[in-house]
Amino acid sequence: MSSSNTVGKAMIRLMSDLKQMKEEPPEGVSAEPVDSRNLMNWTGLIIGPENSPFEGGIFQLSLNFNESYPDQPPKIKFVTPIFHPNVYADGAICLDILTNKWSPVYSVSSILTSIQSLLSDENPNSPANPEAANLFIKDKKEYRKRVRQCVDRSINIINVISIAEPCPTN
Repeated sequence: MSSSNTVGKAMIRLMSDLKQMKEEPPEGVSAEPVDSRNLMNWTGLIIGPENSPFEGGIFQLSLNFNESYPDQPPKIKFVTPIFHPNVYADGAICLDILTNKWSPVYSVSSILTSIQSLLSDENPNSPANPEAANLFIKDKKEYRKRVRQCVDRSINIINVISIAEPCPTN
């Protein structure tokens, strides 16, 4: 397939994913292109799932696609600092569907829903953050405390962003 056909395939799929996000928004996640003229770079938000240490947190992600999407997974990172066994210090996410278990059937919506699920289903046996994995296994109370600190910071970051944005005018 030529390069322009590949880019076209990615753009068509990204437009479809964007339409799905707008028409059937999954609970607790959202995403859209950073710039409407460039569908290859998106920003996403995940709300921490209920009944998890991340409950109430608001976590921003960056989603970067290339012309091989959906045949290749996007590069996704948490922008908001997060303390989680399966998230690297730079925000990269250790999740099999973003690597060796990737399939073109995954959409932006299903990817973000999977990442949200990871927040309440930590896997300390495949740690990206050994400190978080160790606390998760050996000291759940301290682990929850550290996670809650991240949740509190995530809320404060969002509040600062909201305050800094101008109020809409009629």
